[in-house]
Amino acid sequence: MAVFDRLSREAREEVAAEGVADDHIEVHRSLDLRYQGLDAYLTVPEPPAGVSYAEGYTAEHRKLYGYVHQQRPLEVVAARVEVLGRTAEKPLPSGRAEPHAAVAERVVETWFGDHPEPTQVFPGWKLQPGDHFAGPAIVCQSGATLVVDPGWEAEMLGGGELLLIDRHGAAASRVSAECDPVMLEVFDNQFAGIAEQMGHTLRNTATSVNVKERLDFSCAMFTAGGNLVASAPHVPVHLGAMGETVRHVLADNPEFRPGDVFVTNDPYRGGSHLPDVTVVTPVHDSTSGRLLFFTASRAHHAEIGGMLPGSMPPGSKCLAEEGVVIGNFKLVDAGRPRLDDLRSLLLAGRYPTRNVHDNLADISAQIAANQQGARELLALMERYSAAVVEGYMQHIQTAAEHKMRAALARLPGGTHRFVDHLDDGSPIAVAITIAGDQATIDFSGSGGVLPGNLNANRAITTAAVMYCLRLLIQEDIPLNQGMLAPIRLVLPECLLNPPSGPSPEQCPAVAGGNVETSQRIVDVVLGALRLAAASQGTMNNLLFGDAAQGYYETIAGGAGATAEADGASAVHTHMTNTRATDPEVLERRWPVRLWEVAIRRGSGGAGRQRGGDGMLRRLEFLGNLEVSIVSQRRGPYPPYGLEGGQPGALGRNVLKRASGEIEVLPGIAYFKAHAGDCLTIETPGGGGYESPLPPAGTERSLVGDRMGEG
Repeated sequence: MAVFDRLSREAREEVAAEGVADDHIEVHRSLDLRYQGLDAYLTVPEPPAGVSYAEGYTAEHRKLYGYVHQQRPLEVVAARVEVLGRTAEKPLPSGRAEPHAAVAERVVETWFGDHPEPTQVFPGWKLQPGDHFAGPAIVCQSGATLVVDPGWEAEMLGGGELLLIDRHGAAASRVSAECDPVMLEVFDNQFAGIAEQMGHTLRNTATSVNVKERLDFSCAMFTAGGNLVASAPHVPVHLGAMGETVRHVLADNPEFRPGDVFVTNDPYRGGSHLPDVTVVTPVHDSTSGRLLFFTASRAHHAEIGGMLPGSMPPGSKCLAEEGVVIGNFKLVDAGRPRLDDLRSLLLAGRYPTRNVHDNLADISAQIAANQQGARELLALMERYSAAVVEGYMQHIQTAAEHKMRAALARLPGGTHRFVDHLDDGSPIAVAITIAGDQATIDFSGSGGVLPGNLNANRAITTAAVMYCLRLLIQEDIPLNQGMLAPIRLVLPECLLNPPSGPSPEQCPAVAGGNVETSQRIVDVVLGALRLAAASQGTMNNLLFGDAAQGYYETIAGGAGATAEADGASAVHTHMTNTRATDPEVLERRWPVRLWEVAIRRGSGGAGRQRGGDGMLRRLEFLGNLEVSIVSQRRGPYPPYGLEGGQPGALGRNVLKRASGEIEVLPGIAYFKAHAGDCLTIETPGGGGYESPLPPAGTERSLVGDRMGEG
């Protein structure tokens, strides 16, 4: 290509001008390529002779995403040329020298497992480049001692590094599928690390602000039966509910083929609310075709249709008004993508999505994240065997069950009750009965199904309960299905378990239940167990947009105090774990100006341990936008204190029009904004714990006052 020739020539001239001989100059070429219509590109190095850049892109795309578009044309984003000049000076010693057998200083007997092994001992400072020896061995160094296990070999490199080599998988082959405490910790971290890598892949390949900036997504892995094994520390309201989604995909599809991928957002089939779109990837054994496990990712799409931009309309009365419902949709069919079919679905119906481009881009990123997890887990199985990895998937759940039972056994027995209310007065009641190492969590007495959208489905209620249970375990273990084993959950038909109708028009609305009611469920469970005062009890959802796109954010507030500590101020509490959009990104991409972000001082409840303070967020609209607010704790039920602690302050939503007119908005509100209008959101504080102690030196006068009054 002419552009390569020009760039290479210019760069070579610059390097040659530094005195580098022509035969010491290396040129590396690559192209940034993408399918037309996508944002994300892949950098493809110059392929070998006989292979085109398009073939290189196709191979890399299939590796990352698990599929390719057969007919979609490619476009070049950028051409890259890297020119390196190598000096003629002798490089520092590094790399591998000619290996030769090292001579041990002595041989000692060392126990590995349940038997002794003759073990060579080497002084580390005497080893030379090329020295090679097999384990078991001990290398004594000035500040450390290195043990080379049986089945491993070691080789000293030119720079003084010791290269350890696992021969024929000997170390892995000794790992049994039976539970070992050390290996349990190893697999705990392996699984969690894989989920973290899935999250990095999703963020790096996504398009939307909601994923890339706010991190409103979650990644996890599940057994072949659909039970949660491990996840990264993403969004609790996602993670506890995804298992039900995977199990519905299992029930709806009696047969899976390698290369299949499914997508759904149906709240009545394990989803949360329609903006949360879940991509599920079944992974098979390449030889037998047996289903091994699932990887899954859930991401909040700031726009998925509905009555208003942002897909969380405050006035929705049924599911159909909240956006496009994606049921059991096969997104990739045995390696053949169906993104065009999904596009048609998203653009169909009465309330289609306003930003199908971002929807498809983020869903493609979710496929890539799942594929990343699948590759890592398959590599783990190749190293340790499928039987061992599957065994530890179960051991991790069993360990969580045992830890959960131990935590329950430490709690006072009997029945613990608590009731809190949504702003409209709807009660959320719980009775937690502790009997030894088991518990029944009964939400009977909670309010009936609501006409609005604060209903929370069963998956969301389960996720909130699982989150609270996880807080009881004072160890760093992964959130997984085993925690629910000793729990009996009683959920009658109510606002926490609305019935599904035959069509979206006949299903109760749930957009706010996922974000608002889930927070209140946590408050009542923690209140019943007397573990923490109420946190802000809301996510303070702010949405705005126009006919082309929608924006969404949640706003931090105060955390409730506990017996041991004050509540944190201005944090995303409990069921949310997202970030705020960076002001520069917000103002660059949207017609708004962010004027103030501050801690709302004094809004936390007083107590021996104070509740955390809420937050103040003020922004100005620079154009005509439709704005929605879905929030709670605006009155009359403030975040409660415990054991005599004071409640946190209620939140406030205040709109100041460009004309100077000021309006205090309710917790759930909608308005049309115009240039110059300003919105201030003051979020609730957390409740305090225990009565505040009197200031030093005041106890006598207080007693005297009381006596005088008597």
